Amino acid sequence: MELFHLFSILIVLSALFAYINFKFLKLPNAIGLMLVSLLFSVAIILTSNFVPNFKIAIIGILKGLDFSELLLEVMLSFMLFAGAIHIKYKDLKNEKLAILLFSTISVIISTILIGLITYYILNVFGIQVALIHAFLFGALISPTDPIAVLSILKSAGIPKSLETKIAGESLFNDGVAVVIFITILQLAKPSIELSIGDIVLLFGQEAIGGIVLGITIGYFGYKLISSIDNYKVEVLITLAIVMGGYTLAHYTHVSGPLAMVAAGLITGNRSKEYGMSDLTAQYVDKFWELLDDILNAVLFVLIGLELLLVETSNLVVFISFILIFFILIIRYISVFIPSMLIRLKEEVNQKTLVILTWGGLRGGISIALALSIQLENHRDIWVTITYVIVCFSILIQGLTIGKLATKLN
Repeated sequence: MELFHLFSILIVLSALFAYINFKFLKLPNAIGLMLVSLLFSVAIILTSNFVPNFKIAIIGILKGLDFSELLLEVMLSFMLFAGAIHIKYKDLKNEKLAILLFSTISVIISTILIGLITYYILNVFGIQVALIHAFLFGALISPTDPIAVLSILKSAGIPKSLETKIAGESLFNDGVAVVIFITILQLAKPSIELSIGDIVLLFGQEAIGGIVLGITIGYFGYKLISSIDNYKVEVLITLAIVMGGYTLAHYTHVSGPLAMVAAGLITGNRSKEYGMSDLTAQYVDKFWELLDDILNAVLFVLIGLELLLVETSNLVVFISFILIFFILIIRYISVFIPSMLIRLKEEVNQKTLVILTWGGLRGGISIALALSIQLENHRDIWVTITYVIVCFSILIQGLTIGKLATKLN
């Protein structure tokens, strides 16, 4: 089946599930869509003995789309740009130290601790995995997902400064975590040897190179936008920044996610403030808000449907729930340690740390990275554990973060 037809079916399902959520469940859009699609998947599994062809058809659609490639190579660029375009420089500047530390030090601490505890727990239950593969899992589950976070924070009602910390961290730690993931993935290959210098060079090329590319294309887009006054052309230029910039990042081997965040920040601030008329700014905002909502709907429906592709055992699911407990503790540790440095300049109280811990949602990026692991590196185990953690994160943490923030304040 052609890609257009596959994507058309996915859009139809997204629209149907969005209607059901809006009409009956009335949950936040991301959570409602994922819940409905999960229930849809469970219904397919339960009725597969009676209508096996329907299950086979849905699985065929999911395999034809390739979740990992669709998210990492297509959807992610648009969604990161759309998230960054609505964040103000002023807010980021006020929280720059917290965002910097949480998106770097926190990810590294989390990767190491989750890797160690996962290695230990799996081996206790008789599942033999290499330590390097456990660190690989630590890298993919450590970053808070910008797509899930930005989508759910809109309706969470938490304080602005805290929202900026969580949103800023989720936008930047994604690129850092992907670089760490790629590095560990290379180290996991027996035929490849990387020195400390090679690792530093890879990180510099990916992370710094991505930010520099994003700033460059964002500024180039700003110069084009500021030289004309036509909202149709200017919206098209923002679209070109994303599609051209992400493609350029791919061929220059730099971080596409970080490039999109940097380009989005410049477009959403400098271009809007100095290069666009009020009418154009409104059209740009509405275009990217709508596109973001559509892609979010598709993504969370896909996450729910991925249940049909998860091949697992009851033991691995049980271990996944044990790991949720430890990952939450490690999340707290990973934000607590950098917060000690932040306290030198500003107050970070216990309530803030609790909300940062519970509001650090995992999402589709973690699943996409898990699916990109080779089969011989225990991919089925990592996909199952990641899927359970992501479902808990979005459905339980996402649904309660607003209530928790209200209660603590």
